[in-house]
Amino acid sequence: MRKHATRLYPAISNLKSCYNTNPHPQFSEFHNLSTFIHVNINRRTQKHKLAKLLQSPATVNNPSAYYKLIHGHIITSGFQSDTFLANILISSYSKCDRLAYAHKLFDEMPERNISSWSSMISGYTQHGYSEEAWMMFVVFQRERKERLNEYVLASVIRAVTQLGCVVKGCELHSLVVKTGLDQDVYVGTSVVDFYSKTGKVEDARLIFDGLPVKTAVSWTTIISGYARVGKGEVSLQLLSEMKESNVIPDRYVLSSVLSACSVVGFVEGGKQVHGCVLRRGASMDISVSNALVDFYVKCGKVRSGRKIFDQMLMKNVISWTTMISGYMQNSFDDEAINLFIEMARNGRKPDGFACTSVLTSCASLEALEPGRQTHAYTVKTNLDKDEFVNNGLIDMYSKCNSVTDARKVFNGIPNRNVIGYNAMIEGYSRHGDLHEALDLFREMRVKNVDPGLLTFVSLLGASASLLNLQLSKQIHGFMIKFNVSLNMFAGSALIDVYSKCSSIYDARQMFDEMSEKDIVVWNAMLFGYTQISENENALKLYRELQLSFQKPNEYTFVALITAASNLASLQIGHQFHSQLLKMGLNLDSFVTNALLDMYAKCGSKTDAQNLFDSTVCKDIVCWNSMISTHAQHGDANKSLKLFEKMLKEGIEPNYVTFVAVLSACDHMGLVKDGFDHFESMASFGIEPGLEHYACMVSLLGRAGKLYEAKDFIENLPIPPAGIIWRSLLSACRVAGNLEIGKYAAEMAILSDPKDSGSYILLSNIYASKGMWSEVKKVRETMEWNGAVKETGCSWIEINNEVHVFVARDGSHRQADLIYKVINNLIDHVRTLVYASDPCMILINEIE
Repeated sequence: MRKHATRLYPAISNLKSCYNTNPHPQFSEFHNLSTFIHVNINRRTQKHKLAKLLQSPATVNNPSAYYKLIHGHIITSGFQSDTFLANILISSYSKCDRLAYAHKLFDEMPERNISSWSSMISGYTQHGYSEEAWMMFVVFQRERKERLNEYVLASVIRAVTQLGCVVKGCELHSLVVKTGLDQDVYVGTSVVDFYSKTGKVEDARLIFDGLPVKTAVSWTTIISGYARVGKGEVSLQLLSEMKESNVIPDRYVLSSVLSACSVVGFVEGGKQVHGCVLRRGASMDISVSNALVDFYVKCGKVRSGRKIFDQMLMKNVISWTTMISGYMQNSFDDEAINLFIEMARNGRKPDGFACTSVLTSCASLEALEPGRQTHAYTVKTNLDKDEFVNNGLIDMYSKCNSVTDARKVFNGIPNRNVIGYNAMIEGYSRHGDLHEALDLFREMRVKNVDPGLLTFVSLLGASASLLNLQLSKQIHGFMIKFNVSLNMFAGSALIDVYSKCSSIYDARQMFDEMSEKDIVVWNAMLFGYTQISENENALKLYRELQLSFQKPNEYTFVALITAASNLASLQIGHQFHSQLLKMGLNLDSFVTNALLDMYAKCGSKTDAQNLFDSTVCKDIVCWNSMISTHAQHGDANKSLKLFEKMLKEGIEPNYVTFVAVLSACDHMGLVKDGFDHFESMASFGIEPGLEHYACMVSLLGRAGKLYEAKDFIENLPIPPAGIIWRSLLSACRVAGNLEIGKYAAEMAILSDPKDSGSYILLSNIYASKGMWSEVKKVRETMEWNGAVKETGCSWIEINNEVHVFVARDGSHRQADLIYKVINNLIDHVRTLVYASDPCMILINEIE
């Protein structure tokens, strides 16, 4: 212990000079002691005085130096071998996080008692050095024969809890029972905490129930344990039992119960806790108020959360951050940004969590300028080194279409980890920049950064957008290598990418291999079938879903309604609509729009109109669906009237709206109205696209203005695609204009030589003119260019069975009878129409 004396002299001199210039009460007391030491007094009194100085709270700016000074006087006073003072000094050094000094003092103690060991183990545990605490306990058991006390056991159990080691914890529990300390409230509470935090909440409950005395900490521990596993009802029940046992719930208990209620969405339970807080007058406690705000916003009650926030007399950074985060989580992004600005104006300094939340809101709104301002703030306050802030910045810039800025943030991260790489790869994937995403993935591998689940999911997203099956399989191979392929999140991504790449067999194989499937996985497979029009398989899969323990959600029914729509089966569509009403999922906007589309495709305009009229909140997609429905069914007047009504209600039209409106004008032959609507697009900030130009060409063509349509195409601000020339070609076929039709066909074939529609339209024009040699040339050109007419397909539902018919297919079990009937009908048709339209013979031959 004397070795410390030489190190302590500089500290003593420094503190003496500090005392001479600016005396502190504690140092004044110490000065009296130093003066007192020179008088020959009773050593017991001197020892008591030193112990009192060590045990009193160190209110100086440098407590470590203060304890060193006292340590020096202990040595110079000859108490270096005193176990009592050494134990207090170890505890004092531990409190100011000087564990190295504490351990050195412990090693040099000539005699140690159980308090010495307890102080060291407790010090290590309190500062998170759990492994060191455990090793100290192991050495204690090996060297000492003393009986363990409650302080040592409680400390080492907390250390093992921090380590999350179940085996060691169970061994300690056995030791607790063996030493007879299982009834001690402190040791028992530590054991309850261990089992709760390792997921064994039922074992924790057994220990808790066996405690003869339960403190507020004991109740807090078990209530928090149930809250952690999402059992909010049990937490509330325990809170009631706690109040009945005359133990007053403290802020930790109330916060734990509120946390449990927010996890399971138990709104009524949280309101009960709120009532308890108000009755006790505990609403003034800032931590409880923050917990209440957090509970309400996580349960979607944002207004209630804001009301409590506004009523808080004192708000700390956590209060502001909780409310900003709540706004962001509930998609109140404008409010989140405004509150962040208000927080800064009120002199509060937003922390990294607040900045991350507001950056997420900026990303959702694609609000680049507020995002840049937040970035500037993080640089100014040195938060730009925060890992979560950097990832938020990358995400914000990527979603605001500023990938270059996102890459600059990424390049500025000194030690990039997997989270940073994931954020940047996701940014590139979102913009379809697969090459850059793959380059970053290669860089990860070169720098030995192990890719995570989100890395692969982001790469699969980019691969799916490019419909690259080979690359998707390679990524799948990497996922198997890193043992993440059967994860539900990854599995749904793989099913999605295989479906989009039209490899439904691989998608189904992935689905069948998954041992655990949540509703997201089932939905991915259902959407996969509908994307490639295997609608019957989608319906069969739904029957399997009904036999599982998963409950279908609104997205499930969107996929199923799409399948019914593709099959044009009104009966199946009605069945799904009835199930939606029964389950209360009919109010979702995605479901409503899917139903409107289904009724339109099934020819039930009345059902579509009734659904539209009964919808309370109509978004732009809903209006577009109804406008398109009227246009498709030849009721263009209603389409245009509905469009005017939409504008009067303040709904802004979008790109799709004008496609529907121009289609309606096209069906009615309203050339002037069509051009008026076309020219009004600019006033809504909408730039015309291929679909709009095709509608205008068709509109002019139907009106017989073929030359104007040709001039319109040649003066387009963009290179005309094949679809635009085919619109003109179709009009030429109706009008019988060979000159413009031939020119339009040449341009259409030049744009898209694989499309069969252009060849067939041109051949029909030649056939109508009796130019059979030209018809033959067109057909030869079509075969030479490899253009294949899409196989015709039709179906009919009889007695709940769908019968599918494909051109030249004889696989149906009643094919012979069907073809016999068809041939008889064809003979009748030829007799009736041959003389009036010889073009029909050509169409029959080509098809």
